[in-house]
Amino acid sequence: MTATPAPAATETVTASPEPVPTVTKTKIVKVTVAPADGDGGTSGGSGSGGSGSAYYANCTAVRAAGAAPIHAGEPGYGRHLDRDGDGVGCE
Repeated sequence: MTATPAPAATETVTASPEPVPTVTKTKIVKVTVAPADGDGGTSGGSGSGGSGSAYYANCTAVRAAGAAPIHAGEPGYGRHLDRDGDGVGCE
C-alpha cells in the first residue's frame, strides 16, 4: 500500500478596495468688526488693519468710493490694499 500525501495548507487572501480620495471644500468668510464702544472709530491704524468702520475689499472699491490713494491710519486702510508696504494703498 502506498501512502497518500496530506493536502498542503492553503491561505486565502481577500483584496481590500482602494480607499476613496477625501474631498475637502473650503469656504472663505470675511468678517468686519465694528469698533468697540467709546472708541468713536478714531483709533489709529496699526498697519495690520484699517481703522474706523470703513472696509474696502479691493482697490476697485476704494476708487469707486473716491478714497484712492488711501493711507495707513485712514478709515478703510488695510495691508491687503498696499502692495509695496509703504503705507499708501491703491496708488
